[in-house]
Amino acid sequence: MNCQNEIPFEQELLRKGIHLISLCIPISYFYFNKDLLLFILGPLTLFSLIVDLLSKEHSEVKKFINKFFGKMLRPHETQRGLILTGATWVLISAFLSILIFPKLIAVTCLSILVVSDISSAIIGRKFGKTKFLNKSFEGTLAFIISALIMVVIIGILFSASYSFFISGIIASIIGAFVEVYSGTCKIDDNLSIPFSVGITLWLLGLYFNWINLPFIFL
Repeated sequence: MNCQNEIPFEQELLRKGIHLISLCIPISYFYFNKDLLLFILGPLTLFSLIVDLLSKEHSEVKKFINKFFGKMLRPHETQRGLILTGATWVLISAFLSILIFPKLIAVTCLSILVVSDISSAIIGRKFGKTKFLNKSFEGTLAFIISALIMVVIIGILFSASYSFFISGIIASIIGAFVEVYSGTCKIDDNLSIPFSVGITLWLLGLYFNWINLPFIFL
């Protein structure tokens, strides 16, 4: 229910529609290997980062971005300086998640980033009436439910052990609370959500022994 960075609801739907396209990243990672995904995401992330930075200083680039995406940008994303758009943060998060986490965890945390962020935003904007910190209870509940659905689907696809599902429940709840606090902490939730979910899954995976990697970068 925080109105500080809100855009018109119609533009929010368009923004989340574009965000939904990024679901192709975890889907692709399910079928293809790590090196291929990093090879594709690396240049895309760099390109998006360069465009973001140029749009703050180069008038022609700024004009192009504003023409096609201006109404979908949140107020803080249009400010000058080292402020990145949500799309660039998604690509950065995807690249780092695939680089760092085991495949099961990376697919899960990136899927939750896309589906649960969209669910939280749309439900919260449309039906949110109960204030929950700086968000709405309805939006936060939508995040948790959609995250749990992703955990179940991905767990079945990977034939994961029952302890993965338990870990997923905990990670989904933690991810929802991190999403709520991200704005207060001035951290983009496209970065905080996948890493809070991913790190939680990784630690619980080591505890329950459904992954056996002693170090996160291996």
